[in-house]
Amino acid sequence: MTDSGFRLKGSVVTTILLEIQTFSLDNIIFHLKKKIDQVPHFFNQAPIIIDISKMKRGITIDEFEALIQAVGSLGLGVIGWRCDPENLPVWKASVTIPLLPASKARAIQMAPETKEDISPDVVVKTVVEERLVPQATKVITKPIRSGQQVYAEGDLIILAQVSAGAEVLADGNIHVYGTLRGRALAGVKGDVEARIFCKSMEAELVSIAGNFMLSDALQDIVWKDSAQVLLVDDSLEIVPL
Repeated sequence: MTDSGFRLKGSVVTTILLEIQTFSLDNIIFHLKKKIDQVPHFFNQAPIIIDISKMKRGITIDEFEALIQAVGSLGLGVIGWRCDPENLPVWKASVTIPLLPASKARAIQMAPETKEDISPDVVVKTVVEERLVPQATKVITKPIRSGQQVYAEGDLIILAQVSAGAEVLADGNIHVYGTLRGRALAGVKGDVEARIFCKSMEAELVSIAGNFMLSDALQDIVWKDSAQVLLVDDSLEIVPL
C-alpha cells in the first residue's frame, strides 16, 4: 500500500463523495487534481460532498474551510458535508454549506484499482442516484477529427474512424465501424448496461458509466482488433469480437 491517498470509484453522473479519514490538505488536493486531469470531463463543474465521518482525528474549522476553498479552486462545487451524528464538531453551526444525512445511493467501480490508487486515508466516490433512459440514436458518417467532440443522448453510431485527440460520448451504446483512436465514453448518465463496439481498438480511453480504462491497459488485452467494452459485476471488461 502506498501513500497515493486515493481510490476512485463511482459514476460521473451525479455527485462526487470525498471521504476523508486522515486530513492532509496537500495530499488530498494533489491526488484529486491528478484524477481530474486524467478524465476532466467527468469532473468539470461536478458537485461534491465532503464526508468526515471516518476521520481518525478531529478536524478544525480552519482546516475544513481551507479544504472547501481548495476543492472549489479545482472547479468542483461543494454542495454539502457529512459527519458522524454522534461526533459532530463544535463548530458545525459556523459552516455555511449544509450538513447532509447519510445517503443510501450506491457507488460504482470507476476503474481497475492499482497499488498507487489504494490508501486508507482518502476515498473519492461518485454516487449514482438516478439512471436516465437513452433517447434517439445518432448516426455519424464522417470521420471524427482530433479535437472534435460528439455527444448523443441515445446510442451513437459512427461509420468512420475516431481520430486520436477526438472524443465521442453517448448516454447509450457507442458503435465505431472504423478505428477508435480517441476517447469513447458510453453510458455517461449512468447506464451500466451500455457498451462500446469498435472495428479496431486503439483508444486513448474507454469508459462505461464512469468506469474507465486507459490505452496502456487496453494494449495488454485487445489492440488493433475488433472489440467490445462492457461492465460485468461493476468491473470493466474488454472482449474480442
